This record gives sequence, C-alpha cells and structure tokens, in this order.
Amino acid sequence: MTVKIPRPAPDAASLRPETRLIHSGILRSQFGENAEALYLTQSFVYDSAEQSAARFRGEDDGFIYSRFSNPTVAMFEERLRAVEGAEAARATATGMAAVTSALLCFLKAGDHVVAARALFGSCRYVIEELLPRFGITSTLVEGTDLKAWENAIRPETRAFFLESPTNPTLEILDIAEIAKLAKKAKATFIVDNVFATPLLQSPLALGADVVCYSATKHIDGQGRCLGGAILGSQQFVKDHLHTFLRQTGPAMSPFNAWVLLKGIETMQIRIEKAQDNALKVADFLAGKPKLKKVLYPFRKDHPQYELAKRQMKGGSTLLSFEVEGNQAGAFRFANALRLIRISNNLGDAKSLLTHPGTTTHQRFTPEARAEMGIGEGLLRLSVGLEHPDDLIEDLSRGLAAV
Repeated sequence: MTVKIPRPAPDAASLRPETRLIHSGILRSQFGENAEALYLTQSFVYDSAEQSAARFRGEDDGFIYSRFSNPTVAMFEERLRAVEGAEAARATATGMAAVTSALLCFLKAGDHVVAARALFGSCRYVIEELLPRFGITSTLVEGTDLKAWENAIRPETRAFFLESPTNPTLEILDIAEIAKLAKKAKATFIVDNVFATPLLQSPLALGADVVCYSATKHIDGQGRCLGGAILGSQQFVKDHLHTFLRQTGPAMSPFNAWVLLKGIETMQIRIEKAQDNALKVADFLAGKPKLKKVLYPFRKDHPQYELAKRQMKGGSTLLSFEVEGNQAGAFRFANALRLIRISNNLGDAKSLLTHPGTTTHQRFTPEARAEMGIGEGLLRLSVGLEHPDDLIEDLSRGLAAV
C-alpha cells in the first residue's frame, strides 16, 4: 500500500508575480494531475438531499452549477486574483461582460456615473446608451483633467469609470488622484486595466475599488478564446457581483478558463518581449516625415510620460501613430504591410494593426472621434513577439506607400 504524505503548499502571499502566474489556484483531483484539470460539466451531484439544500443556502462549500461556479473557472479566478493582489475575483464570458456586470451589479435608477471621455467604443456604448435605459445618467469628462472629474460629481454620483492607458490614444490618467476624488464622493471607482495588464499596473494599489479585464487580450495572448474578469473586495463581490452573475449568467466556459490558465502561465515573458519590441518600433517610427505623431507611454515625448513612469512598470505592448493623408493615407499604410496583419484584436503573439476610426470607434461621429483624439489617419499597433527588425522592415513598407 502506498503511503501518502501530505505535501505542504507554499505560502501564496510570499510568492513573486512570475511564480503566482504558474502555481496559484491549482485544484488537483485525486489523480494528482500536473496540468490543471478541465471540468466539462454543467452540474454537480450531492451526497444527500440535505447536502444539496445546505449548498444552495451557502452553508456547504462546493459547486452547484457551472453557470454559478466551476472548478476550472475557479482556478482561473484564483490565479488572476493572486496576481492582481485582490481579495476576490470573478470570471465572465468576455471583457465587455465584465465591464457591464461591474457597473450594473450595483447601480440603480437615479444613480449617476462619471466616466472618462476616451473609452473603447463598446464601453462608451454602455455608459452613454445602455445605462440611461435603466435610469442611470452619466457625465463624460476629459480624463486627464482632474478638475473636470471633481466638477462632474453630483450628490447621486455612485461610480467613476475609466481606462488607462486609453484605447486607442494611449492617454495616461492619474488613477491615484482620481481615486481620491471618487472616495470623497463615496463612489465606486472602476478601472479597465486591459492595456496595462495586472503585471504593469496595479489600480487597486493606487486606490481603485474594482478592476476589469478582457482576458481575451494579453491574458490569453494567442488569439484563441474569449474571456473577462472582475476583481475587487470580498464585500463588493458578496454584496453586489455574486448574485448578479449567478442570476444573469454571463459565465465563462470551463474550456475557455482552461485555455486562459495555460495562457496566463507565459504572460510575464510574452509581455516583456512584446513591450521591448513596442518601444523599439516606437523609436523607429518617431520623427518619420510621413507621420504626424507617435504615441507610446514610455517615450519621453508622450504627453503623460512622467505619470506613466510613476504609475506603470512598463509601457505595455501598444502604440498609436497618425499617418499623413487621413484615412486614405492610413489605408495605404495598412494595405502595404505583409507581416503585420489587419485585425481589431490586441495583446496577441502576432502583431496586429487596426484603424480605429473605421473599426472600434466607427459608430461615433467625426466630431466625437476628434474630441477623443482619434484622427482619420490614426492607426493602433499591437506589437507581438516577432523579431523587431522584421517588424521595422514591414513598417517601412507601410511608410513607403503613404
């Protein structure tokens, strides 16, 4: 008979982020598998009717139904929670499910939201068009203007929302200072941290209450599946988020959670390589005569460079640049590329280029796009893991075609 000696687990709090990306949250079955198990099941069985009743009352630990929770999804949640340093995490089907759930789980008719004007198109839709259907008003402000945030506060303000760096103009918003204003207003402060990732920016440590991710991006990092996540305090999850997710059902599939678990293991080395490439590409493009501007947070010519260096650990994997000739010039640039592909995704191992004015932000009027800093010639580049010289050679083709 084999003698089983319990092997003590390491103290997760003492582990460094790179190690947490690999070892946090593992739930091993009786078979002792090394790779995380994929639990493709809709429901779970109970030892007795009494146990079933106790579990539904929340008095017995365990799983009930995969719309509520699932072992594979729970492993992903715990791993991301450990990396972020949050008290609790919940996974969702997509990044937009995360943003929408984070807002709707606690807002009600009569409440007011203050949000940065520069947002991903779908986030602007939620703030401007979806929330008003439920009697929730909003004010959009210039995100870099702290006075604008303060002036927008009303007695009924219940939430602040922003993304930083912004999509696609890569503005850096002062999370710590905005957090002070949110706390003064007794508003829940929600940050979409998808561009920076949990490795390069820690909104909770800067004073935010809730962080959202599209796990589709850097967390998967290889263009395979969709996913989202919401992280915050145990109280926020218990009082607001848990029941909302359970009853409305924007659940992450166990298979996607398993894929994301494998993706998160390599996120550190992928982001380090991609952001090194991004800086080299930004340096190459800067000052080129056919470009009006190049935006990368860790270049000294970025308008919020000092804030980016103070708030972030790295410049991330994205940059934007504006081509002469407006949309026609941008299209000529994009169509001349051979290696970099045209796609509206980001955070991938492959370098991807998009024209925000006709894709992610196409639903806005030209005036609204101009207000957000999105010119007709603006292109957003998500830099991947290729050799930087190959990327630079490809971008040279684009420049020659403008």
